[in-house]
Amino acid sequence: MTLGQRRRCFGLLRSAGDVWACVLEVNAWRRRRRDVPLSGYQELCRELAASGPGTFAELDSTGARSVLRRFSDAWFAAAKRRSAGDMLARFPRRRRGLVPVRWYHGTFTLDGRRLRIPTAKGSAPLWVRLAREVPYPVEQVRSVTLLCEGGRLFLDVTAEVPVAVYPPGEQPDPARVAGVDLGIIHPYAVAGPDGKGLLVSGRAIRAEHRMHLADTKARRRAVARRAPKPGEKGSRPWRQYRRRARLVEGRHRRRVRQAQHEAARSVVSWAVEQRVGVLHVGDPRGVLDLPAGRRHNLRLRQWQIGRLLQVLTDKAVLAGIVVRLVDERGTSSTCPTCRRRVPKPRGRTLSCPHCRFSGHRDLVAAASIATRTPGGGPTTPTAVALPEVVTHRRAGRHLPGTGRSRRDPRRPPRAARGSVGPRRPAPPPGGESLAPTARIHNTHRKPGER
Repeated sequence: MTLGQRRRCFGLLRSAGDVWACVLEVNAWRRRRRDVPLSGYQELCRELAASGPGTFAELDSTGARSVLRRFSDAWFAAAKRRSAGDMLARFPRRRRGLVPVRWYHGTFTLDGRRLRIPTAKGSAPLWVRLAREVPYPVEQVRSVTLLCEGGRLFLDVTAEVPVAVYPPGEQPDPARVAGVDLGIIHPYAVAGPDGKGLLVSGRAIRAEHRMHLADTKARRRAVARRAPKPGEKGSRPWRQYRRRARLVEGRHRRRVRQAQHEAARSVVSWAVEQRVGVLHVGDPRGVLDLPAGRRHNLRLRQWQIGRLLQVLTDKAVLAGIVVRLVDERGTSSTCPTCRRRVPKPRGRTLSCPHCRFSGHRDLVAAASIATRTPGGGPTTPTAVALPEVVTHRRAGRHLPGTGRSRRDPRRPPRAARGSVGPRRPAPPPGGESLAPTARIHNTHRKPGER
């Protein structure tokens, strides 16, 4: 877009931030007068109508109402959490400089790669050209959202997509159930029927988080000496440094998000091939409430459990597969044969000291999750069927260091790192994992055998 179009788009986002700030100011006045705050969408719209036209520059009433809808949803979500006993939930009281603006079907015009964004009455029409074609027919597009991430403008498109239709005899079977275990090293470990399993490697995603953290720390150390004084934070070098930091942060988030979508797509594609109709997913969000130290808490936040669940659910619903959340407590630390507690292993192999069972820890957890029912608690009612043939996939083939060169440009030179051992072969260009379809032998040894 041109500089004028970019300026006008950022002006719409800043006007939306003004709407958000006005709602906070009005509620602050009412709170000081001990009145009931304005939280409902209808009463907020009445307050907006009373302000009159032209109050928020080029922002039209439809875009302003979308900001009010966002505020109302955030307020009632916090009220619901507090009524459930979560006293850490906070009502929206923080100002925002740029707030996303949404326009619904019928208020915007989409013509190929050209989009007409609605503006206030009396303003010149705002036409922008998209970077690529919208992958949905125009009649399926329901809303568009203008937002800023990492200093770049994005357009979020929401469309109504029909559920996939399969030929007779190839559709997902509701009687075929698979268990899904979420993790960090393996974002998705799936144990399905007929002794089949799937492991999606997320080591590239974990390396991206580690290298981004190291890169951020090195950048901060580099500018620590020339950091501006308290009254010089508006200087040009400081603005250039902040702009560079926002660009790098935005690129990191986009890389991780794309890798998460690739991992979920691998799971859904595998489930469609196996005609799996129901996915039992273990819900590990309870571990977020356990204090485990500064470093481990950072790893849990970078795990992004909620996004993994949401991405998998969206893709599964489009494929006609039902997703159900079950309790996953004890699945990674319980022997599936003798049902006894097993000490946490250092690697990925779970070994039972009682019955000498040995198997992949994540696949054992996924097989136990497949037998559990929603709301049934941490119990495994039936026998666990462990997968014998496992398919390996890798998420994040676009991340630095996962291509043919096996080299991340953010790492120090090879001479500074010392010996790195023999080089691994480059992965094939098709996007598949180097590991072929493997057969896992879960053997049962007698006491005293090795």
